[in-house]
Amino acid sequence: MKNLVILGAGTAGTMVANHMRKKLPKDWSTTVVDPSPTHLYQPGLLFLPFGARDEEKMQRPRGKTLLRGVNWLQQEVQLVDSDEKEVVLANEERLAYDLLVIASGSHTRPDETPGMLGDHWRDSVHEFYTLEGAQHLRRAMADFDGGRLLVNIVEMPIKCPVAPLEWLFLADDFFKKRGIRDRVELVYATPLDGAFTKPVCSDVLNYMLDEKGISLETEFNAGEVDGDGRTLRSYDEREIPYDLLVSIPTHMGAEFVSASGLGDDLAFVPTDHHTMQAVGHDNIFVLGDASNVPTSKAGSVAHFQADVVAENLMRTIEGRSLERGSDGHANCFIESGDGKALLIDFNYYVEPLPGHYPLPGVGPFTLLSESRRNHWGKLAFRWAYWNTLLPARPMPVSNRMSMVGKRSVKLEDQKKPIEDSKRQAA
Repeated sequence: MKNLVILGAGTAGTMVANHMRKKLPKDWSTTVVDPSPTHLYQPGLLFLPFGARDEEKMQRPRGKTLLRGVNWLQQEVQLVDSDEKEVVLANEERLAYDLLVIASGSHTRPDETPGMLGDHWRDSVHEFYTLEGAQHLRRAMADFDGGRLLVNIVEMPIKCPVAPLEWLFLADDFFKKRGIRDRVELVYATPLDGAFTKPVCSDVLNYMLDEKGISLETEFNAGEVDGDGRTLRSYDEREIPYDLLVSIPTHMGAEFVSASGLGDDLAFVPTDHHTMQAVGHDNIFVLGDASNVPTSKAGSVAHFQADVVAENLMRTIEGRSLERGSDGHANCFIESGDGKALLIDFNYYVEPLPGHYPLPGVGPFTLLSESRRNHWGKLAFRWAYWNTLLPARPMPVSNRMSMVGKRSVKLEDQKKPIEDSKRQAA
């Protein structure tokens, strides 16, 4: 019996495991290693700070997300011995593999920023990228009656790069509905030179921040949190005072990646951008947040990569050349408040453009333009996640990005749909 071993059972690992359960020859087994007993729907964390209380619907027992026939070991990984083709578990047991998939994700590391984990952690300093963090922030937001609320990305890359912007847009709406928006100053401090990494999309989002009265501090590389003084300091000695800090801490890969000598400085695995094969390792593939490929660390990316990894695992088994099938395709809904959202669709080479998705002139979703359909699409995605994506059922969306329905226009033309949607809502 030959062994396919998958490290991590988050979005990426679960999809690959379920794909391969359907594809592998009978003389192959599939084993997933993950210590957590539950699977968390991470996009739902965005809404918890604003009063949502659906934590139970965001979680499912790990065993129910994996197809029958997939073996699940509820263990921590200590390291990968790539020379011996073995995974060393925390209990010192060794698990042999013929093919290995690393899908161990990324994790927030507030300990990487001096002062962040001080006495003010979960009091005036918060994050929403973990379930516990989002729950604590929900209480803080309910009690916040005014002052400066600072949202900061410590450094890139992070999971779902648009989430901090979504959070600010929802905060703007949240305080308006409470009738205290005039008493709240919203500030966004980012290490980027704009609101987003892609120029066209960044211009649109910069415009929206300005329209909502949200201040933007660019090229701010956070170096220290002064919890007593309620001040965030950058490495170039800039300071931003705050009353409430919502931080997106440094993200890093799994510790076993570094222990195994497989990762870069942030413990992300160097990965071929198109085949998803680990650089220098013919029998190891990587996907999702665990890789270092230059695209968003987001669930949609993991979905598109899973198709490529599953195909190339089969090609490796059959002795065929690998498919260069990954183009960095990502699409993300961006909540903008007031029951509306944008949608962006892009890849390594093409930045987000306006238009309609997935059908030209029809949609039903609009690209780089606010609409209520986009908002409902984001909410409906949860059902698709549990019932289609994770079980690896076919979806009518290609893993490669399509230019169908997209158009290239100037920024002034991109502002018009946003302004029109505001007038229609009014």
